[in-house]
Amino acid sequence: MNKFENEKLVLENYENEFSYKKDKSKLNITFNRIAFIFFVFLIISIIYSIKVIYLGSLNLKQAPLKSEKLKTNYRADIIDRNGNFVVKTINTVDIGINPKLVIDKKKLLINLRLIFPNKDFNKIKKKLNKKSFFYLEKKVSQENYEKLRLLGDKSIIPEEKLSRIYPQENLFSHIIGQIDDDNNGISGIEKYYDYELKKIKKSLRLTVDTDIQFLIRQELIRFKDIFKNVGSSAILMNVDNGEIISMVSLPDFNLNKRENIKDKIYINRATKGVYELGSVFKTFTLAAGINEGVIDTDTKFIDLPKKIWCAGNPIGEYDDKIPTDLTAEQIIVRSGNIGSVRIAQKIGIEKFENFLNKIGILEKLEFDIYEVGEPQAGRWGKCKLATAAYGHGVSTTLLQLAKAYAIIVNGGYEVKPTLIKKDYNKKTERIRILNEQVSNKVNPILRKVVSSEEGTASFANVSGYMVGGKTGTADQPKDGDYSSKKINTFVAVFPMQEPKYTLIVLLEDPKPNKDYIYHYRDGRSPYKGNWRNTAGWTSVEIAGKIIEKIGPILATKYIEIN
Repeated sequence: MNKFENEKLVLENYENEFSYKKDKSKLNITFNRIAFIFFVFLIISIIYSIKVIYLGSLNLKQAPLKSEKLKTNYRADIIDRNGNFVVKTINTVDIGINPKLVIDKKKLLINLRLIFPNKDFNKIKKKLNKKSFFYLEKKVSQENYEKLRLLGDKSIIPEEKLSRIYPQENLFSHIIGQIDDDNNGISGIEKYYDYELKKIKKSLRLTVDTDIQFLIRQELIRFKDIFKNVGSSAILMNVDNGEIISMVSLPDFNLNKRENIKDKIYINRATKGVYELGSVFKTFTLAAGINEGVIDTDTKFIDLPKKIWCAGNPIGEYDDKIPTDLTAEQIIVRSGNIGSVRIAQKIGIEKFENFLNKIGILEKLEFDIYEVGEPQAGRWGKCKLATAAYGHGVSTTLLQLAKAYAIIVNGGYEVKPTLIKKDYNKKTERIRILNEQVSNKVNPILRKVVSSEEGTASFANVSGYMVGGKTGTADQPKDGDYSSKKINTFVAVFPMQEPKYTLIVLLEDPKPNKDYIYHYRDGRSPYKGNWRNTAGWTSVEIAGKIIEKIGPILATKYIEIN
């Protein structure tokens, strides 16, 4: 064997000794592990896919995303007759605090005090100790929001919301009403038109005028300090179409604060308050007599007594100077009680009650808010007829008084008071419910109540506006009798040669002011020291001041022709 063959033999032996042999048992174990892991992942994927398909097949009501939630909470804006915003929906941020996330309570309170110096931090400390989420500030200003963000405190939680903003604050509180925290209307327009405000995309347009509303409210507030009345109200309405241009009730409240108003002092005196209104009813008595054809304006009533009795109760004149011989016209101008009773007796119970129903005094009124009072009349009889003739024994609302006067002065046409601006392009047929002669004969008499020396409303005789109207002073019922508290009312209509507006001013429980100076409009010297607590010295004075201010806006200034 040569050398080469020997080396080859050694190499073969070496290779045989160290050659690699596959371990089939170990290979099987590794493969089984991989297969098992793959199988687990496959099962999980199948289960997940089945779950997704199952959930996708269900019609579940999922919680909306923030943008969707804001969209579902949207309420349409509300504007006045001139397009000014009365209510607006905007994006706001509420700031909440989660006490469980507070790291340094002392530091947090110091920072918050710097941003909100006027807050009660004793209350905030207590809330932090309770460990429950609470709201620190709702509708936070952009400036304060940025300051809070810079603090970088995770316990401060901002929540974006759609909020109702009332730019005019108190101005339209009784008209607009309120919504609750769930975005539902709970009073006023917000409640009555709740569905529409959630569905419509364009703004809801009202008939009210912001500027006129402001001026009327301003005068009512000013005279509250003068006559110390408990409350007051005023309505300005178009006598032809029933549009409410202004409706104020005091006291009012700031809509932005969303307070729970339970005190009866905040009642809507224009629509919800039900009152005996006194001598303003005498116009109805005269109008009913003319409409039924039982009297005319020159019908004479001779030897009228100063006092009559009904069911043991006296009925007298408010002024002993009223003559005993009066025409129907003079009874209204001088506001005679006994003469009004005699006119009503000529009309009769059934016809007089029907007349009051016809002009909307006795039936609850359908209106654009739910806060509407229920008139009270009780059972009709001879005494009820007598007292109703001069405005006692029947209680109704100021809104219904406005409706009734509008019908009497506008030619006898039906009127439906409204707060919603409508499209008048389409001609609608007006329905006459009274004889046309009623307006022709009553209107000049209402003018004389204001313009003549014997009239009771001379302080409303604003030059150039041809104001007419009727006063009413009524003691208020209490425990089956009458108290010393009064309701003083004046119904103004202008311009009388072509009536377009009625303005009603009501004062609840006013007091005479002996220091107030009255300035007569006919050139007489100013008068100071009034002791009378009648509408002619309170409500009439306010109405005159209001007409001076709103007349130019209404563009109703006429040159009076004698």
